Amino acid sequence: MNYSIYAESTPNPAVMKFVANKILLNENLEILSAEEAKHIPLAAAIFNFPFVKGLFLSGNFIAITKNESVKWEDIAMQIRSFISDFLNEKGIDIDEKEIVKKVKNESIIEEQTFSDLETKVADVLEEYIQPAVESDGGFISLRAVENGIVSVVLKGACSGCPSSSLTLKQGIESLLKQKFPDQIKEVVSYEE
Repeated sequence: MNYSIYAESTPNPAVMKFVANKILLNENLEILSAEEAKHIPLAAAIFNFPFVKGLFLSGNFIAITKNESVKWEDIAMQIRSFISDFLNEKGIDIDEKEIVKKVKNESIIEEQTFSDLETKVADVLEEYIQPAVESDGGFISLRAVENGIVSVVLKGACSGCPSSSLTLKQGIESLLKQKFPDQIKEVVSYEE
């Protein structure tokens, strides 16, 4: 079965989500430079477009962030066709564990252990928030809970999205305050 790709807008005007009919990557991987993309042929090829600032691969989609030099209506079809042609010609033949290790540089990332409250908050984020965030071409993960302040990492279309602060305050923060009364004061975005 050949790959087919369709483009889907996201709440972030700088990001377009390109969805495939097959799984591309079982991991979540944010790539912010051509240097980081060099181990993934498709990502490296996408970074050859001069307007690409970053991309996020997850499941069956690639969320591409562009700079302000172009408009999506002028390039979306070209990118969609390019991704489809690339995948049908070369596939996505990658060693996921090796790629994720190289791109994320896991050799220097320490394994994070969560407190009981952090584990519960992470579970709520995964169950209630992540599906909606992913449908918009993004990803959210818990960084920490300290003194009632929940710090989350936003990637993909969520990173830099004008509506992300509204989503954090009115959506995520209110849900976490409801689930964990008197334990959660605020939700903030952590910039890596």
